[in-house]
Amino acid sequence: MPFEDPIAAAGAMQRLRDQLDYLRLLAARVTGGAANQMLMVALGWQMYDLTGSAWDLGLVGLAQFLPALLLTLPAGHLVDQHDRRLLLAASLGLQLLTAGCLALASGGGWVGPNLILGLSVLLGCARALQMPAQQALLPSLVPPELLPRAIATSSSTMQAAIIAGPALGGVLYALGPWAAGRVEHSTAASAVAHWGAAIVYGVSLLLLVAAVLAVLTIRHRPLQVRRAAPGLEQLTAGIRFIWQRPVVLGAISLDLFAVLLGGATALLPIFVRDILHTGPAGLGLLRGAPALGAVLVGLWLSRYPIARRAGHWLLGAVAVFGLSMIGFALTTSFLVAFAVLAISGAADMVSVVIRQSLVQLETPDEMRGRVGAVNSVFIGASNQLGEFESGATAALLGPVGSVLLGGFGVLVVVALWFRLFPALAQRNALQPPTT
Repeated sequence: MPFEDPIAAAGAMQRLRDQLDYLRLLAARVTGGAANQMLMVALGWQMYDLTGSAWDLGLVGLAQFLPALLLTLPAGHLVDQHDRRLLLAASLGLQLLTAGCLALASGGGWVGPNLILGLSVLLGCARALQMPAQQALLPSLVPPELLPRAIATSSSTMQAAIIAGPALGGVLYALGPWAAGRVEHSTAASAVAHWGAAIVYGVSLLLLVAAVLAVLTIRHRPLQVRRAAPGLEQLTAGIRFIWQRPVVLGAISLDLFAVLLGGATALLPIFVRDILHTGPAGLGLLRGAPALGAVLVGLWLSRYPIARRAGHWLLGAVAVFGLSMIGFALTTSFLVAFAVLAISGAADMVSVVIRQSLVQLETPDEMRGRVGAVNSVFIGASNQLGEFESGATAALLGPVGSVLLGGFGVLVVVALWFRLFPALAQRNALQPPTT
């Protein structure tokens, strides 16, 4: 069997539940993740309401990706030199500030495309710091033998937040007409038009407050490192580390190209309104569909981690993700669209757990911030830059053609990676490397 023995799994799960600081980080990830997903739903729908443009939807992703790309190396150096808890809290606080500005702008009726793009840049800056700090903090909170299980549990609960966040965001956004009726005598007609978005941003703000408080309750674990100025050698150490390890490079780059080509998140407002003929609540449900599949698989993997043939599982899961995108592009049924997106999320969860386990197990603690920063650029490129790619290709080929092209592209990438990274394809167990 490729999975762990059930008796050993039960004991390990109990040990994981005893790691209180890990549970606090988990709480912060859930509340902060739900808030971030709600922000993404509101930003996408509000931008499409304002402009009706697939190109502008893609620009929202690009605006978040570029600052993450520019700041990633300095952010990784900071994470390896300073208290990771405080850096994570600061990044969540920056997102809190963004949510507050969006709530005020939407409620006051002075929100516009340029403001949304500007604040999307601020979100990108926050993520440049959040992702390496979060990734580097996790391995210090659990024993190494529990790390794959902790990653699976963390990823599955995060996916639960991704289910609840978009669904709740869509429902709250849909409350806009009701809120408009409650303030129908207001002279601020433009504010009424964006009342639903203001509600979503306000709830996101409250969730981000809870996330910051949870991070600050984690006990401080000082890093045993020498302070170093952020010179070129220090800043690029993470890049060199990844480049010299084919298994890590292959796993990270596979995710980059698969989600860059196969992601359809930025186009969901178009599919929901123009192809599936539903509204904001439907958008929230479809954004949460991949997370539903992911959380079910993640819960299974948290109890029964993959014990053998990890490389084959990784590449096979990415292939299933590509096939799911092809199925989504070809359907006009909301239920079928929901189902294939759920399958894509299940496949992606297998990929996420294996990839993150490989990266963390093969990276020494003093390098985790810089490696995590480089990894976050790859993740950001596959998500935010992927949203821009989807918007640009949709403007040329239409939304269906864009997603179809991406799904077939994912299958080509999987075939290439089998040949280019044989060490990854043949990787067996998820264990720390022997020295």
